[in-house]
Amino acid sequence: MALFFFLIFAFSTGPGLLESPPKVRLVRGPHRCEGRVEVERNGEWGTVCDDGWNMKDVEVVCRELGCGAAKGTPSGNLYKPLANEKQKIFIQDVNCNGTENELIECDRVEDVFDCSHSEDAGAICEKAPPKVRLVRGPHRCEGRVEVERNGEWGTVCDNGWNMKDVEVVCRELGCGAAKGTPSGNLYKPLADEKQKIFIQDVNCNGTEDELIECDRVEDVFDCSHSEDAGAICEIPETVRLVGGPGRCKGRLEVKHQKQWGTVCKAGWNLSAAKVVCRQLGCGKATLIKRCCNKDTQGQGLIWLSNVSCSGREEDLQHCLSGLEGYNNCTHDEDTWVECEDPFKLRLVNGDTSCSGKLEVLHKGIWGSVCDDGWAKKEEQVVCQQLGCGKPIFVPAKARKKFVPGNGRIWLDDVNCKGEEQSLEQCQHRSWGYHDCNHKEDVVVFCLEGQPDI
Repeated sequence: MALFFFLIFAFSTGPGLLESPPKVRLVRGPHRCEGRVEVERNGEWGTVCDDGWNMKDVEVVCRELGCGAAKGTPSGNLYKPLANEKQKIFIQDVNCNGTENELIECDRVEDVFDCSHSEDAGAICEKAPPKVRLVRGPHRCEGRVEVERNGEWGTVCDNGWNMKDVEVVCRELGCGAAKGTPSGNLYKPLADEKQKIFIQDVNCNGTEDELIECDRVEDVFDCSHSEDAGAICEIPETVRLVGGPGRCKGRLEVKHQKQWGTVCKAGWNLSAAKVVCRQLGCGKATLIKRCCNKDTQGQGLIWLSNVSCSGREEDLQHCLSGLEGYNNCTHDEDTWVECEDPFKLRLVNGDTSCSGKLEVLHKGIWGSVCDDGWAKKEEQVVCQQLGCGKPIFVPAKARKKFVPGNGRIWLDDVNCKGEEQSLEQCQHRSWGYHDCNHKEDVVVFCLEGQPDI
């Protein structure tokens, strides 16, 4: 009866309040869901002997860590540096049926006499999508902090927010070192008044893998969006295109265990190329092909094959793939990717940078946008992308002062939903295809650039 009462109490006090941290972890891997397996006993961490280690055991590890599906049972020796000789090996002959919630529930032998660290077990799980993101910044590793709860994204109050908290955010997002704790108000447009503020008084020690592991207050009553927290992390270079005419075209290489290697063409498609182009801050994916000649082929390691992406992932690491380094590919099958150059736009000939004739950059040339189908939602995306607030109505008199342009007309029939981060994400005719003249050039006025009329 006492045990039953304890269980009822634990579940009634809310999720996470009485949960203990996992007694297992994966170390020295590229993220918290891959690496050499270690288990905790009496405050000390030890390894697991791989005698009998199989996918059912990895399934349990992945479940306990809150990661995705089990992907592999690599040797723990793949993850450098190796375990210290003085570190103990706590268990061997682990035998899970695959349905347990924790590794400690599985049958196992805890007196290890005939194993060495050359037999340490490893595990690979799918990397769970982060529960934190940085928005409105110049790249995915800088911006206003938002956390996810039950499918909804809310902001973080900056009461007590410091570099240790940012360190955890950077780690969870797979970014580089923490660099700053700016106000979230630096990132325009500001959070909508209707968006919730989920947490405040975050208190991390800086070693946690996820922000949800830190102490925090989840009932926010005394914060407004003027106090939203921000974060700046270094951008890690884990993907690159080499051997091409610029940084947005070339042979695809990924960084794993501090070494660069190529990606096999097997299973590669346009959805995966979209992820790469987005991750590099380039424009749309335009071409995927095998390297055509010996001059553009890679050398050395071939890290990935059978990569499968939905096209919506922020990072290639979030896509499914075969085990790193396990494939039968040759460099004749290295993946080549071409993306458009980074999408840029500007407002010219106005009183400020937030008003004027709209121009977009394509193939190194600035050109105008035709006003066929152009309306408030399209202007909303432009003002938001430029960090200029909201679009405003301006009488025809003010618009007429803009002399028709010359040169290229790049876009026509642009159709936005109003929620896009970039005008590039809106539907439009192919670049350069239109039935317009420069008298139909789009002119945009945003709130922070209202002309004196």
